[in-house]
Amino acid sequence: MPGPVSVPLQRSAAAVEAAVETVTGGQGTGDLTLLVIEDDPAGTFAVPELLNSPGSRVRVRSARNLTEAERLLTDDVHCVLVDLALTGGGEGEGLDPLQRVLRLADRQAVLALTTSDDAERAAEAVRLGAQDHLFRDELDGRLVRRTVRYAVERKRADTAQRKLAESRLRAQENARLERGLLPTPLLQGSPLRFAARYRPGRSRALLGGDFYDTVRTPDGTVHAVIGDVCGHGPDEAALGVELRIAWRALTFAGLCGDELLSTLQRVLEHERESEEIFATLCTVDITPEGDRAELCLAGHPSPLLTRDGGPARLLPYETGPALGLLPCVRWPRHQVELGDAWSLMLYTDGLIEGRSGPGERGRLGDEGMLAVVNEQVAAGLAGEALLDSAVAGVRALNGGELTDDLAVLLLSRG
Repeated sequence: MPGPVSVPLQRSAAAVEAAVETVTGGQGTGDLTLLVIEDDPAGTFAVPELLNSPGSRVRVRSARNLTEAERLLTDDVHCVLVDLALTGGGEGEGLDPLQRVLRLADRQAVLALTTSDDAERAAEAVRLGAQDHLFRDELDGRLVRRTVRYAVERKRADTAQRKLAESRLRAQENARLERGLLPTPLLQGSPLRFAARYRPGRSRALLGGDFYDTVRTPDGTVHAVIGDVCGHGPDEAALGVELRIAWRALTFAGLCGDELLSTLQRVLEHERESEEIFATLCTVDITPEGDRAELCLAGHPSPLLTRDGGPARLLPYETGPALGLLPCVRWPRHQVELGDAWSLMLYTDGLIEGRSGPGERGRLGDEGMLAVVNEQVAAGLAGEALLDSAVAGVRALNGGELTDDLAVLLLSRG
């Protein structure tokens, strides 16, 4: 013989009131609308009693079958009370009417109406998704009103919890996707050391419009890029990823200089949401020997170069226009003598557009950022430690977190 079925106990008026007070923080829930679906010819569900009770704020609509109920189930209905004894009219048998109501009323609380000698079906109704049940032969107007309010608040809490769980799941999926889109430097076989730091300006995002990448081609040349798509939204972040992936593919295909940048400009023009969107870019091609480089700037800040442990300096080279601004453009290419021991730092303007000091209005600028970096260089910092300290120093001068996207790339030799 099967064991006894556990049936939720019918709550007293005081218990239901206490539960509602707990959920709502003591605030009233306002007027509610109850849709009653029952076909009892005797009318044992006392709708007039519920309507006429003093202080009642529950409005009642009545439907004799599911077809009529579907018509009356509008957005202003908060709760549906469905008679488990519904028959005829194609409603089905057993708990089929309840299951249909649960599908139709996905935003409303649902109560099951049955008799006290059918407690097993009442328990099953709750297991299927009903917020609670009422016994027809134990109805009390005060209890019904409060049970309705309790069911509505429980449904709201369940919906909020479900949306929170869905939001967290989407955030986790987005985080996994964004992590997969961050670059993995391809420098196998190169004597150069690599370090990078990346911070998006958008809250709770892993990617912004800034991007960077570094690869070594079969001839031993090390290629690096850093760029900045104007704007801070997800569309700009997606465009930055597209440009980075296109740059890597074109670099491995042997393109460089004007041919490379003009092709990237066509990619940007095809993929951007608006003709006002543009991107700045800096590319560096370092010879296999590691002592010379070729630099190309498209509206982008010039890199910092440190030689033989000396102070960093800005490379004073002219820049061409940003990608996406002008057609048929040529970008100047500059030869840079690196030497035997050096560090080359590429960065986006997020590093220089913070404030020059807490409470200051002026921007940090190239010279201010250069002073911050040289302070770290003088302290003997290099590589990862240098980048961490430089970014922390810029953030401290800004008086808090930087609001713009930030990317910094450091290549070193010797």
